Amino acid sequence: MSEALVESLGLQRRKRLGEEGVKVVLFLCAFLSVGTTVGIITVLARETFLFFQEVNFFDFLFGTDWAPLLRPQKFGVLPLVCGTLLIVLGSAAIAIPVGLASAIYLSEYASHRVRDIVKPVLEILAGIPTVVYGYFALTFVTPVLRIFFPGIDFFNAASASIVVGVMILPMVASLCDDALRAVPASLRQGGIALGATRFEVSTRIVVPAALSGVSASFVLALSRAVGETMVVTLAAGANPKMTLDPFVSIQTMTAYIVQVSLGDTETGGIEYKTIFAVGSLLFVITLIANVIANRIMRRFREVYE
Repeated sequence: MSEALVESLGLQRRKRLGEEGVKVVLFLCAFLSVGTTVGIITVLARETFLFFQEVNFFDFLFGTDWAPLLRPQKFGVLPLVCGTLLIVLGSAAIAIPVGLASAIYLSEYASHRVRDIVKPVLEILAGIPTVVYGYFALTFVTPVLRIFFPGIDFFNAASASIVVGVMILPMVASLCDDALRAVPASLRQGGIALGATRFEVSTRIVVPAALSGVSASFVLALSRAVGETMVVTLAAGANPKMTLDPFVSIQTMTAYIVQVSLGDTETGGIEYKTIFAVGSLLFVITLIANVIANRIMRRFREVYE
């Protein structure tokens, strides 16, 4: 056997070993992701099961009073759900229209030079720590709101909603922009050839054609708002109540988890277990939102060739 052939076989063997090594590393990465998810779900499920051994499931899910740290204890989670919903709806009212309008401008109107400047600046918002957003809401947004609404609480849902809306705005704008730019130019040219204005082409042709991506971006951004912690902890307050008034103090599910996780609660007690019950409900809500996003993407997805 010639020396060149031996060297070639050795090189092929080393390549195969290298490829097998890469496969093992990739498998371990995938296994780590799956294992972490399974571990989180297992811990949540176990502690939540122990919680519901002491608290009635329907009293928890449909009760209107939440006071697990006081006596007498009350475990109705609806006030926390109501506070979370108030933040999500308020932030959506800001992020969705502004984000979609920004995406339409970047995709359909902005020049390449303007786009190269505006989009990175817009996405800088996504890199700001959420605790900074929280203090911004507390020290700037709330004082401004109190100028126009003197009776507003110092901790309130409106301030938190505005800042969460600004925080998720880059996600909406970036994902919508990607979805709009994926629409073929032939659709735009066809609309213009039929006499439509540029605005009509953008709103009646491009946006409907990118509906799956646009809708999914909305749902994913709202899922981000549901799980937001620091902004609502600092700006919205810690007063769980059933209200739709954005100018009063409320408490969200994530803010309650932070409150109980500070170390003053005895491990293993019923108060401690409420963290996992609320976390499980938050997990289910977020999971449902992501399932809805995936269904919307599959239902309205357009394939262009």
